[in-house]
Amino acid sequence: MLYYLFEYLESQFNLTGASVFQFITFRAALAFIFSLLFSTIFGKRIINFLRNQQVGETVRDLGLEGQAQKSGTPTMGGIIIILATLIPVLLLAKLDNIYVVILIITTLWMGFIGFVDDYIKVFKKDKGGLSGKFKVLGQVGLGVIVGSMLYFHPDVTIKEQLPVEQQIVQQNGKKQVFGAAHKSTKTTIPFLKDNELDYSKPLSFLGEGYETYAWIIFIFVVVFIVTGVSNGANLTDGIDGLAAGSSAIIVITLAVFAWVSGNIIFAEYLDVMYIPNSGEMTVFILAFAGALIGFLWYNTFPAQVFMGDMGSLTIGGIIAVIAIAIRKELLLVFLAGIFVVENMSVILQVGYFKYTKKKFGVGKRIFKMAPLHHHYQKSGYHESKIVTRFWIVGILLAVFTIATLKLR
Repeated sequence: MLYYLFEYLESQFNLTGASVFQFITFRAALAFIFSLLFSTIFGKRIINFLRNQQVGETVRDLGLEGQAQKSGTPTMGGIIIILATLIPVLLLAKLDNIYVVILIITTLWMGFIGFVDDYIKVFKKDKGGLSGKFKVLGQVGLGVIVGSMLYFHPDVTIKEQLPVEQQIVQQNGKKQVFGAAHKSTKTTIPFLKDNELDYSKPLSFLGEGYETYAWIIFIFVVVFIVTGVSNGANLTDGIDGLAAGSSAIIVITLAVFAWVSGNIIFAEYLDVMYIPNSGEMTVFILAFAGALIGFLWYNTFPAQVFMGDMGSLTIGGIIAVIAIAIRKELLLVFLAGIFVVENMSVILQVGYFKYTKKKFGVGKRIFKMAPLHHHYQKSGYHESKIVTRFWIVGILLAVFTIATLKLR
């Protein structure tokens, strides 16, 4: 809204300084500051409101140290993250940008699913919350919506670098490096020199015109990634500060990729896929990062509030959609490595238990408890030490992921 206001003031009254709102970096920095201030200042009031409404966490007895003390801690704190993200975005972002629209839809959609889940747990006293099939159905629904918008919307395009012999110097002296904007289902593969993968290629056996059906594979991939990452974030939210801190590291890294992908100069210099209009996502992403860091102020040990599924599912959904939109979803294997490991620890634990029970009659376990962070708790590590070390691993993974820009 402020973007359009200052755009109007500049065009009508030539207001000095109004043009600064045209710069993504300026608006992104403001969004980060606004969201950080909102989540820290108003976060306390929201926590007190949740406490007064007796929106407390019902902790299952897992035999973990310090677990009993967490019972009654206000939950559904994900509302802090959602509000602290959306308010600066509505004020500072271009609301007609397709990528911003998709991210707003993602936030509201996943936030609603998480809200229903938390509501059932807190007010209906059902520890199971929303049925797993309905939760997955909601995630799949979002994947279909996001995938369809990214595939069919005319503003979602890429520009590819022209071969050297086709690059020309224009009359204004600038060199034309990129070709015309066009629709594409290409994404980025790390480490390879020719680092692009086209999702339509597996359909080449259909013969001429096979690209017409590429949306089937593309939407399937989007559904898989959205479901996997949102569940990974949900599983990671098990001890104070782990999910919020790990997510903040991932999100700030994605902000770098989004800005580079949407900036034609840096896209050329780093030889990455140029995605027109995607730089506007930086405003949303930094608002989201500020909200996570502000929430972390109250969520670090000992936590004054839990994000609940309202927060964790939303975080995972947003991270997945950002990565897909900037064609870096395959990098999530490294960047969101914490989520991947947490997911895999549960899959391996359950799978091995069922296998050994069927084969030997007695189920065996790989870890003392899954997800992985609970294994370390069972091993006697204090949760603050576990969280800090997971953050360190997350930072190393983020640095490695950024390095893949030039590792080919």
